[in-house]
Amino acid sequence: MLHRQMKSVRLDGDDVSVKREELRDYFHQSYDLFESLFELLKSDEVFYRQSEPTRHPMIFYYGHTAIFYVNKLVASGALTERINPRFEALFAVGVDEMTWDASSDSLQWPKIDEVREYRQKVRVLVDRMISTLPMNLPITKEDPFWAIWMGIEHERIHIETSSVLHRQMPLEHILSHEDFPLCESRGDMPKNILVDFIGRDVILGKGEADGGIYGWDNEYGTLTCDVKDFRASKYLVSNGEFMEFVRANGYQDERWWDAEGLKYLQIRNASCPPFWIPQEDGSYRYRSLTQEIAMPYNWPVEVNALEAEAFCRWKSAHGTEIYRLPSEAEWAVMAEEGDMAHNIFDDRRSNINLACYASSVPVDTYKHGELYDVVGNVWQWTQTQMDAFEGFVTHPWYDDFSEPTFDGKHNLMKGGSWISTGNEIVSSSRYAFRRHFIQHAGFRYVVGSGENEADKYARIEKMHADWIKRYG
Repeated sequence: MLHRQMKSVRLDGDDVSVKREELRDYFHQSYDLFESLFELLKSDEVFYRQSEPTRHPMIFYYGHTAIFYVNKLVASGALTERINPRFEALFAVGVDEMTWDASSDSLQWPKIDEVREYRQKVRVLVDRMISTLPMNLPITKEDPFWAIWMGIEHERIHIETSSVLHRQMPLEHILSHEDFPLCESRGDMPKNILVDFIGRDVILGKGEADGGIYGWDNEYGTLTCDVKDFRASKYLVSNGEFMEFVRANGYQDERWWDAEGLKYLQIRNASCPPFWIPQEDGSYRYRSLTQEIAMPYNWPVEVNALEAEAFCRWKSAHGTEIYRLPSEAEWAVMAEEGDMAHNIFDDRRSNINLACYASSVPVDTYKHGELYDVVGNVWQWTQTQMDAFEGFVTHPWYDDFSEPTFDGKHNLMKGGSWISTGNEIVSSSRYAFRRHFIQHAGFRYVVGSGENEADKYARIEKMHADWIKRYG
C-alpha cells in the first residue's frame, strides 16, 4: 500500500543538491503512482476503450501526462530536441470532453508498448534534467525548473481525473490493486444539522511573495470578499440524505432543475447519482474505484454541480429556508474555523492524499471545528464561477489552463478528495469543472445571504409562488 504521498516540494531552500533530490523523489513518486493507477486496467485491450462517449480511450490519458513534460520543457527553452514529435502532438490536445456526437475512432492510436517505452524515455529525460539544469533558489515562474514542477503537478491532477474515468469503466475491465484499498466502514447516515458562522472579510489569492509552494496562474492575485453570517451543514450530504431526494422522484420533477440541468438529464438519461447502480427491486448499489458494493449510506454522495443545485432547490421547497451551495469565500471561513486553512492540508486529519483509503469514508469521521470534512473525502462544489483574481497573469507556457474556464460555465470545487495529491491539497488551489462533469465531488449546503429575516421569508414566499405559477 502506498500510504501517505509526498507533499508538494517547496520552491525555496538553501541547498541546491538537497532540492534536486527532493524534486527527483517527488517526480518519480508522481510517475509511479500514475502508472500504478493504470495497472487497474485488466488488459492492454482496455487501454483502447472509452469510459464514456465524450472522452478519449484510456491510452490517450496514459500518454498525455508524459508528453506534457516534453512540451513544457520545450516551451521553457530548456529542451530543444523532442523525443517523438508525433506523440507530442497526438497526445497533447483532447483532455476536455468532445461533443456527444464526436468520436475519436478516426485517430490512429499507437501500440500500448510503444507508449510505455515513450514514458520510460521521458522518465529518463526528466531525471537527467533535474540533475543537470542550472538551479537557483528559489525557483521562479521564468525558470525552466518551473516547467518540471508544472509537469509533476499536471500529472497529479490526472491521477485523480483518470481515476474518475477508471471508475466509469465497466467493472469487468477493472482489477483490484493493493495500492488502492477500499474503506470497510459503512452504516446508516448521521442526521445533518446547520452550524452557525460569523461573517467577516476574507482575502482570497496568493501573492508573488508566497513563493514557497508551486501554484497555477489562477491562484495568484487578490480578491476581498465581505462574507455575511451564514449556516453550513455539519456533514457533507451523504448517500443516505441524497436518497431522500431520489425517492421523492427528484430526477423526474422538472421543478428542481434549471435549463442546463434539464439538458443534462436528457442527454445522460440520469435517474440517480453517477456512481449509484439501480437494481430491479428499486434499491441501489454503489460503484467504488474497483468494486461494486452495498450502498454506503454514511459516505458522501458524489454528484455534479447540477445535481447538487437541484437537491438544494428541492430541500428549499420543503422547508422555511433557502439552501444553496457555499461560495469560495464561505468555504475559506469554514476552513479557517476548522483549523484547516494551512498552506498544505493535513492528511492525518482528513481523508486526502491517499493517506487513508482509495475511497470515501463515513462523513462523521474527520472533524474540523464544528464541521466534518471541510477538507477531504470528496471535493465540494461551490456556487462560485471560476474567474480571475485582480492581478491575474496567464502563464505563457500553459495559456489554456485557466483562461478557458473564465466563461461562466465552470464552478469551483474546494477541499480535495481521497485521491487528491500535490497542488490539489494546497489551501490556495483553485480547480473548476463544467457543472455537468463527473468527479469525486459532492457538496454541503449553506443557508444565509446577509439579508434580514423579513426579507428572507418574503423571498421564500415569492419562490414558492413562482414555482406554483410555473408548474401548478
